[in-house]
Amino acid sequence: MRVTVRLFARLRELAGAGECAVDVAAGATIADVWRAMVRDRPALEPFGQSISCARNAEFARTSVVVRDGDDIAFLPPVSGG
Repeated sequence: MRVTVRLFARLRELAGAGECAVDVAAGATIADVWRAMVRDRPALEPFGQSISCARNAEFARTSVVVRDGDDIAFLPPVSGG
């Protein structure tokens, strides 16, 4: 199945694109989508423990199962005041 991944801020810079399609197996989780992104874009790996994610515009845990056509967003940590 295919999901759309959106990357923001530093993640977008490292990946070289703000959006891409990712194919994952049925029953895949957001964590599996992230691993697929890192496999093709190793520069993203250091952010794995600190990213926030969303599924269809709602914040979600990485254990959430994705469905075909979902929109998955990954956001890096935010700093500042």
